[in-house]
Amino acid sequence: MATVTQNMTSELATLLADEKYTSFPKVGEVVKGSVIAVGRNEVRCDLGGLVVGLIRGPELDKNLDLRVGDEVEATVIALDNEFDELELSLKGAGRKRSWEKIRELYTQNAVLNVKVLDANKGGLITRVENVPAFIPVSQLSPDHYPRVAGGEKSKILEKLKSLVGESLDVKVLDINEGEEKIVVSEKAVWETRQESVLAKYKVADNVEGEVTAVTDFGAFVRFDQNLEGLVHISEIAWQRIDHPRDVLKVGDHVRAEIINIEGSKIFLSMKKLVDDPWRKVAKKYDVNQWVKGRVLKINPFGLFVELDPEIHGLAHISELSSRPVKDVNEIARIGDEFEFRIISIDPDNHRLGLSLRKQKEEKKEEPEKAAKK
Repeated sequence: MATVTQNMTSELATLLADEKYTSFPKVGEVVKGSVIAVGRNEVRCDLGGLVVGLIRGPELDKNLDLRVGDEVEATVIALDNEFDELELSLKGAGRKRSWEKIRELYTQNAVLNVKVLDANKGGLITRVENVPAFIPVSQLSPDHYPRVAGGEKSKILEKLKSLVGESLDVKVLDINEGEEKIVVSEKAVWETRQESVLAKYKVADNVEGEVTAVTDFGAFVRFDQNLEGLVHISEIAWQRIDHPRDVLKVGDHVRAEIINIEGSKIFLSMKKLVDDPWRKVAKKYDVNQWVKGRVLKINPFGLFVELDPEIHGLAHISELSSRPVKDVNEIARIGDEFEFRIISIDPDNHRLGLSLRKQKEEKKEEPEKAAKK
């Protein structure tokens, strides 16, 4: 019996020496506990076997999906309630803990995985440490950037909505704790991962790849390990083209030359791999030479004319008639063919000036001469 008493005395002494069994939580103190029950609008936690804490109503964090066994941190807001339990709040402690972690992620430039919860016309909505966060469209990687011809907003939103439920690797780009705003970037992660791959390329290197998107201003070409470059409309071909889709489509395999690298941005040229036909234009055409040309496009200031598949010229509105022309469409239609006189050749700037004036005058004079006879 004496031995049992001694053992009990020893265990009691051990418990009394442990502060967690002798120091009772105070109001405002942050305590740790384990969830033991989850109700419709309340959660009960065991605080280390010392006491039970109750979190209920507005003190719950609706963004947390708590389950039995989950570890939580909460702030003590009352030492006693009608159930002889501590009243706890997840709001203060949870928010403080979340922002401490967010600041750490931001400072360390860490990569984290987030789930896309929703989308709007400006980007994607997600959460970081249970705080709402935003991924602007401009901060999406090339794989997820919504390239839409003409920039139609409804189609852009449709593409963004298709990403809801996806998991993305991001970095914290900007934080504002006061306004509880977080901006994260998928593009930043993508750029970091591409650095080692991009390092082996330099300006003037040739690449082969697949067209992944065609826009009003050019085409995007993917090559190597998901590197992507832009072929601007002016770098697709030597001759003038109205829209990249007239020459390229998604899925086309093309060759191009790297003409510039700015950070993670790669600029390509397809026409650089083809001989510049304007270098030989002086051997094919002369100023004052009469040539047959087909009208490709009509603009308010004149006609764009194809002399051959490689050389195009411009007949300015002032060169269409000896009389003032108010509407270019009264002179010609797309597809019409005329005899033009070459009035200027500028190989360096890829320009060739044409005139219809003399031909138009001669055509008008012929009926007049016939009438006089």
